[in-house]
Amino acid sequence: MTGTVFAVVMLAALLHAGWNAMVKGGADKAAAMTAVIVGQGLFALVLLPFASFPAPEVWPWLLAGVVLHLGYNVFLIQAYRFGDLTQVYPIARGASPLLVVLGTALFFHQSFSTFELASILIISVGIASTSLARRADGLFQGKAALLALITGGFIAGYSIIDGHGARLAGSALGFYGWLAAIDGIVFLIGWGLVRPSVVRDALRLRKHFFLGGGASFTAYLLVVWAFTQAPIAHVTALRETSIVFALLIGVTVLNERINLAKVASTAMTISGAIMLRLHRN
Repeated sequence: MTGTVFAVVMLAALLHAGWNAMVKGGADKAAAMTAVIVGQGLFALVLLPFASFPAPEVWPWLLAGVVLHLGYNVFLIQAYRFGDLTQVYPIARGASPLLVVLGTALFFHQSFSTFELASILIISVGIASTSLARRADGLFQGKAALLALITGGFIAGYSIIDGHGARLAGSALGFYGWLAAIDGIVFLIGWGLVRPSVVRDALRLRKHFFLGGGASFTAYLLVVWAFTQAPIAHVTALRETSIVFALLIGVTVLNERINLAKVASTAMTISGAIMLRLHRN
């Protein structure tokens, strides 16, 4: 992984933590998430004239990605209803790198060195262990943890699908632009049919719509581009170091508590990221 790709993924991690904090900080999680997803779709529609149209063989990957992203959004909303940012975010993001390693090894015959596996494992354990501190605080929510774990499965699934779909398309914007546009439209129609009030409330959240949607679109577009430049498992693991940014935002902006265990978990996550950056094939 080059220094440019590493820097791009870290920027994506910061943007991702930012829009997640906006959703968690909103009174209505469903409306906040809807505003972000629809805003993300709007940014995609604006840029689609500059993107290549996906070839027929790309569409199965693209549509599979839409389904997995929708599942991720739905379960993330539910997880944030029962747990706070510093519990839900670490479990969901910590589980996905290991699942991506397993998925790419099983279905795409990707091989990993011992050093790579150790780096990714350290990142995942560091991320996930951050949430365990919530049990010591008496604030650990089992239901939120389960929903976050399922969310992590969707993250792993769409990471693998999007990475290979973008490579097949030959264009990160050409693949993700269409995916984000379709995702936003389907999400808007879905909530409009099930809970019209959510759509009405979402359209009033201009900060979430523009800032959150823009951050979400930019963050994942950068990640999809990185998928075309480096191993998917490497990119996924580094992207999940966004927990470091989420922890800082949770403490400084959302007034969530921090303790020594969280600091130690953060240090472990950063150590794994440094190891992965220093790895040479």
